[in-house]
Amino acid sequence: MRYFFIGLILSVIGVLISFIVWGMDKAYVITAGIGFLFIGISMVFSGSMVSGDRMRANFATESDDDRRIRRSVTFRSGLIGIPNLVIALLIYYFLN
Repeated sequence: MRYFFIGLILSVIGVLISFIVWGMDKAYVITAGIGFLFIGISMVFSGSMVSGDRMRANFATESDDDRRIRRSVTFRSGLIGIPNLVIALLIYYFLN
């Protein structure tokens, strides 16, 4: 829940900065960028960007501790990125 609120805070800050820099027409730009950045981090850490053979090899060679850390980073960065993308889409939908 804490990371979801961090995502909300980042989205509000991103909207304010975009509003100051570009105006109301592009108030979603920085928020969408933050969302895509954290979703990209989540995809990289989850291992979904590699082939099946590489996924099996990574799964077989990593320890339980490493797997737990990787999954927590994936989940937490996803929780930060999703509110940013939702707010960016809402702003884009209602302002354009």
